[in-house]
Amino acid sequence: MKTLKHLLSGLTYTCLHGNSDIDISSVIYDSRKVNPGSLFICIVGANSDGHKFIPDVVAKGAACIVVSRDIPEIEAMLIDGDTPYMIPDTVTVIKVEDTRYAMAFISAAWFGNPAEKLTVIGVTGTKGKTTTTYMVKSILEHAGLKCGLIGTIEIIIGDEHIHAENTTPESYLVQEYFSRMVEAGITHVVMEVSSQGLMLHRTQGFIFDIGIFTNLEPDHIGPNEHRDLDDYIHCKSLLFKQCRHGIFNTDDSHTSRILEGHTCDVLTYGITTDDADIKADNIQLINRPGILGVEFDARIPDREQPVHITLPTPGYFSVYNALCAISICHMLGIAEGVMQAGLANTKVKGRVEPIHVSDDYTLLIDYAHNAMALESLLTTLKAYDPGRLVCLFGCGGNRAKSRRYEMGEVSGRLADLTIITSDNPRDEEPQAIIDDIKTGISKTDGKYVEISDRKEAIAYSMKNALPGDIIVLAGKGHEDYQEIHGVKHPMDERDLIADILKEL
Repeated sequence: MKTLKHLLSGLTYTCLHGNSDIDISSVIYDSRKVNPGSLFICIVGANSDGHKFIPDVVAKGAACIVVSRDIPEIEAMLIDGDTPYMIPDTVTVIKVEDTRYAMAFISAAWFGNPAEKLTVIGVTGTKGKTTTTYMVKSILEHAGLKCGLIGTIEIIIGDEHIHAENTTPESYLVQEYFSRMVEAGITHVVMEVSSQGLMLHRTQGFIFDIGIFTNLEPDHIGPNEHRDLDDYIHCKSLLFKQCRHGIFNTDDSHTSRILEGHTCDVLTYGITTDDADIKADNIQLINRPGILGVEFDARIPDREQPVHITLPTPGYFSVYNALCAISICHMLGIAEGVMQAGLANTKVKGRVEPIHVSDDYTLLIDYAHNAMALESLLTTLKAYDPGRLVCLFGCGGNRAKSRRYEMGEVSGRLADLTIITSDNPRDEEPQAIIDDIKTGISKTDGKYVEISDRKEAIAYSMKNALPGDIIVLAGKGHEDYQEIHGVKHPMDERDLIADILKEL
């Protein structure tokens, strides 16, 4: 139990109805979970409005309702025939300007402000968030620190791994995870901070110790996301009005706009910008049987000699991710040898993930599921001068057809062979999706085969691999299912590969 006044202490609010001097048994934003004594927060989403569920939560015994509308507006929404719904005298109604913003502060208070007991590191950007968070976690754990993680793939609390539904969870869940981390003795947490999470106030209610900007490309613009690039940039920049220390990729052309209005101190990293605080020099690609990687020297302030870094993942984007992680750990005072060991041992599921099946060719799994990501991936891999670059991918159903045309054109242009297969067809026929991808490939001279069954397609790529080939399975990444007509069927590409090896 906590008092309502305590939960509202970080907010500006108006008590429209009832008494604010009451006890609260739980904080709820899903009407189905309300119980006697609950505080229910009316969240306005893309498809529903929590205000419409007020009669339901009152019937279940809610003690307080947090709204963003005046009572006459609410009663007009809830009219039944000619009789408006009247809120009972026993229920307290609190009005705030934005219920999502309020939920963040209420949740933080409910869980005892756990972020104050943690070093919280937030990473935002179009690309690199996931890999960077795992790099930081690996380095900190090599330093003997206990580090939690919140991100696209999973939430990690000690030995517990929780499947992630969103890159940045709802604010209540963020605070719940922080609280559980504190209970588990964790001292640091690194989390992905999406533009949607910032826009929807999921990371309000606390201050980040360190905020990081990796890069920005025109993604996530459209219905239910960001109206235009300016809005996307603005939402990304919000993190740097909510952190003590900021780290920025100075090579990115959008950094100056991200910095507008920042309230944090600034550290920069980069490859091409000479005045970056932390810089990579002498970048060399590593291409050994079954292994692709990169090594470089990191120039770090106050360190007499550059730190030599070896990464088990390929490409310049891996260097950027590592520079970002080095910048964070430099700010935390981590020793050079610990950084080297942590980076060399970082493993990220589905992010240019090597699956060693042969010394003759390289097999990788990656999450690239749009044209921008696929072009970046294939361009990176071509720099390793493979015998052939083989790209296996499909596209999701119930999504824009333009993505299929674009990905088909990118693969046809950059890969020596494209194997078109199925991804998550959802409610569409796999063959119809494949035909759309072929439309894109037809704009190029690229060679392709089509094999609808993904396991058969992977088997084909392995059976027909030639020495020196690089084969990338794109699109699924960390996912361990295939969605068909609303049902998620278990399917992990690592398991498929293991089965194929047994059959071979």
